[in-house]
Amino acid sequence: MAAEAIVHGAAAGAVKVDVYDAMPSVGRKFLLAGKGGLNLTHAELPEAFLAQYGARRDHIAPLLEAFGPDALRAWAQALGVATFTGSSGRVFPTGMKAAPLLRAWLHRLRTAGVTIHVRHRWTGWNDDGALRFSTPRGERAVRADAVVLALGGGSWPQLGSDGAWAPLLAQRGVAISPLLPSNCGFDTGWSEHIRARFAGTPVKTVVASFTDRHGRTFRQEGECIVTETGVEGGLVYALSAPLRDEIAADGVALLHLDLAPGWDAARLLGELAHPRGRRSLSSHIQSRTGLKGVKMGLLRELVPAADFADPARLAAAIKALPLKLVAPRPLAEAISSAGGVAFEALDERLMIRSLPGVFCAGEMLDWEAPTGGYLLTACFASGRAAGSGTLRWLQKKSNGQDLQD
Repeated sequence: MAAEAIVHGAAAGAVKVDVYDAMPSVGRKFLLAGKGGLNLTHAELPEAFLAQYGARRDHIAPLLEAFGPDALRAWAQALGVATFTGSSGRVFPTGMKAAPLLRAWLHRLRTAGVTIHVRHRWTGWNDDGALRFSTPRGERAVRADAVVLALGGGSWPQLGSDGAWAPLLAQRGVAISPLLPSNCGFDTGWSEHIRARFAGTPVKTVVASFTDRHGRTFRQEGECIVTETGVEGGLVYALSAPLRDEIAADGVALLHLDLAPGWDAARLLGELAHPRGRRSLSSHIQSRTGLKGVKMGLLRELVPAADFADPARLAAAIKALPLKLVAPRPLAEAISSAGGVAFEALDERLMIRSLPGVFCAGEMLDWEAPTGGYLLTACFASGRAAGSGTLRWLQKKSNGQDLQD
């Protein structure tokens, strides 16, 4: 996006743009996102969309004002890829694939004069200020008038975003927040029974709620999946940031699951208090409430045996099953990452204040958002902003103007 903003914004032939990628081909994480249908963006109202960026919404807002969801859809359409809005408000390419969009995009970039170099891993700067790259043919030095760094966060390092850039910038005095897992699963410490019988099983239509140490309550409806070590899935990902921060502060986070969100507590209590006759307790609970399978397994795992004999306590547990989370899954497993280059280290053009001519974009910036199109949209928007900022900086430089304006 940065390269495109530069070549399309400059006069023909005025700027030469080279893109360097550490991997054997470009866009590998983009293609991975396409395996789930390529959720490009979301069709909700701007204020609700912006709220997804939490503490960094004020920094993301100007990026989205310049290139938001509608602009992103128009951009894809110009590449010959139409989009549609799903029932959840998520926006996808009509073909539900990333590859056609990436192919058309790369063709347009190359036609515009952008040169792409693969297997070039950036390793910092030489003493004379040249960029250093590790390549299959040895180290290569490249001089550039301006640089856009779009090196990703720390999730899915096998696709190139391994966070190795962080110490290189920190050595230059750039403020870096530690990279942390975001949109991730969590460990709970299941019994062998749960691991053996239910690992990989979805827990459908529950409501998760969580109150942090500051008294803030978070609530989300959806589905999650029982894993060998804990839980993951969209419902958990949506709450991953406050859950992760709570564990970092207190060592544990207590998540409550409403296993019967369509039932009020009074109705549930009435059904459970109904005489069960000769039926087993499990059969009684299933026949009166419909709970079975993994939900019944979770009840057995997390509720004291004595509470099953008390309809009031059992009903309370079904409406607020306590699930203790003890650790987020490792950064390498996360869908995305939090942390990175602090916005305070950048100017409004996304240029590093202490490194004139060096711009940053994408997931390497210190922000996070849930899945649902918010991640890709902000990455596109920040790339666009960094490219536009780079071009303005180069134009001022060529005109001899004050580059800090």
